[in-house]
Amino acid sequence: MSGLYYAACCQTAFACPRDREEIADRTARMCRMIEEVVAGYEPFFDVRLLAFPEFAHAAPVYPDPAVLRARLALPVPNEHTDAYERVAKKLGCYIQTGTFIEWDPAYPEVLFNTTCLIGPTGVLSKYRKVNPWIPWELLASPHDLPEYKEPLFPVVETELGKLGVAICYDWLFPEAIREIALAGAEVIIRISAYMDPWGTCSPLEWWTLVNRVRALENMVFVVAVNQGANRQDYPPFSWPGGSMLVDYDGRILAQAEPGPGEKVVVGPIALETLRAERTRRFGHDMLSHLRSEAYTYLRQPRFPPANKEAEDPAGIWTDKGVRLRIARGKKKLGFAGQGRETCHEETASRVTEEGSA
Repeated sequence: MSGLYYAACCQTAFACPRDREEIADRTARMCRMIEEVVAGYEPFFDVRLLAFPEFAHAAPVYPDPAVLRARLALPVPNEHTDAYERVAKKLGCYIQTGTFIEWDPAYPEVLFNTTCLIGPTGVLSKYRKVNPWIPWELLASPHDLPEYKEPLFPVVETELGKLGVAICYDWLFPEAIREIALAGAEVIIRISAYMDPWGTCSPLEWWTLVNRVRALENMVFVVAVNQGANRQDYPPFSWPGGSMLVDYDGRILAQAEPGPGEKVVVGPIALETLRAERTRRFGHDMLSHLRSEAYTYLRQPRFPPANKEAEDPAGIWTDKGVRLRIARGKKKLGFAGQGRETCHEETASRVTEEGSA
């Protein structure tokens, strides 16, 4: 290939399903979107990479992980990824799926927030969100499982370049995106359900700012697709959309008009230009200028992994269990003991007592 292709952010606007039988309709709609986008833009350019938002198949709408497992969780791969495989093979494209609530019999006590990269030859990678949105997203991080041996941040070499992905809240941790970049990624896909007021508009504009900064500090293209659901279909938050593509200098190449609704925005990925810039540059080349040994903070854990020996196994993945671990992290940072942090400590003490009862 020439090193130039187009990527599409396919913003969806579905109501939250309450049962897994409702997911098939959403998959069928997203498969139609892929066919429409590839065919519609064919007179102008080749759309080869298509990405869908977080929770496009299902959101964690039940506050109890056991109910989520019973009503919405699926193994991955599944019949929905099979449908995407058929479309990818037919059109010769690559699809970063919207997320699934995944149940894996290898880790039966937990659920994951999972997206797959699917190409013409099938499922190429499976990414499980490393940083769930604490405390509301009661899904597990693979980081927290002592027996977990799979790569946390897979990067796949394809004809479209080296592709990585991270999900929504992951992007507020620069370490996560840098890990993907240092694994060789040239294009990093952001699958998100990012809500107001941290979206596309002043005064915060976190969505826009973070996408641009992560792109420029890691010299990568960013393909960022956001949830476009209407508030009445996806309470309690409103969703600003604003899906975008950003180049390695932080320039926005294309952006959907902010606001909810199903939208598609496309933009160019110039791989050869990126590679030439990475080779030529001596200035603002943060990856090669990185003085890794200067930064000591990563040597000490802050948010501790779940410890089944020290805690009630049934409560680790509940809201109380997560708040206990938050309290311990704050204590290590020296934030505990004042104001609201006292409440965290009280919560930690209460959960510990209940867990040992």
